[in-house]
Amino acid sequence: MEASSKEKALPQIVEVDLGNRSYPIYIGSGLLDQPELLQRHVHGKRVLVVTNSTVAPLYLDKVVDALTRGNPNVTVDSVILPDGEKYKNMETLMKVFDKAIESRFPTTVMAQVDSSVGGKTGINHPLGKNLIGAFYQPQCVLIDTDTLNTLPDRELASGLAEVIKYGLIRDAVFFEWQEKNMTALIARDPSAMAYAIKRSCENKAEVVSLDEKESGLRATLNLGHTFGHAIETGFGYGVWLHGEAVAAGTVMAVDMSYRLGWIDDQLVKRIHNILQQAKLPTAPPDTMTVEMFKSVMAVDKKVADGLLRLILLKGPLGNCVFTGDYDRKALDDTLRAFCKS
Repeated sequence: MEASSKEKALPQIVEVDLGNRSYPIYIGSGLLDQPELLQRHVHGKRVLVVTNSTVAPLYLDKVVDALTRGNPNVTVDSVILPDGEKYKNMETLMKVFDKAIESRFPTTVMAQVDSSVGGKTGINHPLGKNLIGAFYQPQCVLIDTDTLNTLPDRELASGLAEVIKYGLIRDAVFFEWQEKNMTALIARDPSAMAYAIKRSCENKAEVVSLDEKESGLRATLNLGHTFGHAIETGFGYGVWLHGEAVAAGTVMAVDMSYRLGWIDDQLVKRIHNILQQAKLPTAPPDTMTVEMFKSVMAVDKKVADGLLRLILLKGPLGNCVFTGDYDRKALDDTLRAFCKS
């Protein structure tokens, strides 16, 4: 007799190709009910699940079950962190280490699965976002699309900002698909959502496999993030969601690209339209000043030799550049256009 009345759906698999550090991303509905997927990647007898106070009541038991069902040799500990961007700091990281040490996890075998593709992990510093971190590739990433059902609308929209980004920087066909399907995505249509996640993962996996340590190509994944991080830092982590800040930052990067004569006004309009459809902001908060932007952008990770390099759109849809070679006046004009002072 079937354990579940629901037919097991085979996951779609996106491979992240990094030689001996390669790993699969499983995408599909009901994957947490398929314990063999996670278990094939757990090689030790002890597992530490790191979660937060919002997600734990919803999914911790399900994840523990997926790791232990039919597998009595595995014991699972968990650490539940507070939820929110403002807790992404050294103090919270120490809570993970405290639990790992208390539970006698030798740090050499402590495995960490970072849900974002590409293994870049980071914490924030009061002077800037994600400034402290490391690259650490996971064994696998499992994306159970059913978990999106409990996501608040605002968080869903925030995630779509990153989906839209992939279309803009490298995948014009995907952007055009989004323009036709944004209503379905906002309505959480399962097949539209699964396709958007799969296509986004494929795009990121391709970039990561070509540039694992973020020397050039991988930086293009940060479209809108330099302006966006300035909004998050200047405005206070967690007041705006990450994707909301990235959306406003994308509009600023697009505005600057247009001022430089690198894109046409038609593309500017299309980007505004899709962000509005996704219920995302298209301007920074009123309280942001030119000085706030400049001071945060000065400590951005992408500053090399005192020169701020930005990801800007150039040419037809789906093309971008990561460059410090732009007219400084365009940046100033953009900042002044979006800030009251």
